[in-house]
Amino acid sequence: MIRTFILTLFLTVYILLVGPPLLVYTLLAGDSALLYRMALGGVLFGVRLAGARIRVEGLENIPPGPCLFAANHTSSADAPAVVGAIPRQVAILLKESLFRWPIIGQAFRLAKFVPVRRTDRESAMASIERGAQGLRSGTSFLIYPEGTRSPDGRLQAFKKGAVVLAIKAGVPIVPVACAGAHKVMAKRSMVIRPGEIVVRFCPPIETTGYTVDQRDELNAVLRAALAAGLPPEQRPLDAASAAESTENDSLT
Repeated sequence: MIRTFILTLFLTVYILLVGPPLLVYTLLAGDSALLYRMALGGVLFGVRLAGARIRVEGLENIPPGPCLFAANHTSSADAPAVVGAIPRQVAILLKESLFRWPIIGQAFRLAKFVPVRRTDRESAMASIERGAQGLRSGTSFLIYPEGTRSPDGRLQAFKKGAVVLAIKAGVPIVPVACAGAHKVMAKRSMVIRPGEIVVRFCPPIETTGYTVDQRDELNAVLRAALAAGLPPEQRPLDAASAAESTENDSLT
């Protein structure tokens, strides 16, 4: 718990001291690049301060143009690891409640992150369309196809939002396999343990040959590719369930 206390204290002080001036600067300059770099740098410093090491593999698999990064989600520790490993500024589709946090929520909006209300299908569709517009305008996005953190580190079933977003925007999907984050910080746990988080960028998946009606097929391809990049203990137990979804599922 000492590491958790140190990280919490550092991030709280950092946000309070650096956050407001950066928000003002971003509003005046109309450019979120400095805000993004400073926020990410502070979080990554805090993660390393807590004893986590980040190893990045497969950077050569990232295409030069806008793309959709699709990562597995096991822990609060994997988000900074994945975002920090991506060598460009990205926007993220995040659950709507995170945008209500003081300072942090305003920073998310200025960085053009997209809020998602996962329990409302119509609202989720609108968020997907906003994300597609951002991709078409040249901004890469990060999304978590599982829709929530895995309880045991293994890859869960995917929602359809990631592939629908990529198909609508006509951009490739880069599967991002994140391993070890659940050992650093388990779901619903405040305990931080020292350890290594590996972020592996897998070969991109072209989406231009798919239609929205083929979203389940593309979902299966994406999940299989992401699973292949994970260590055996994080791969799904039932590979056949990779593309399981129903028309009533939330999109994200």
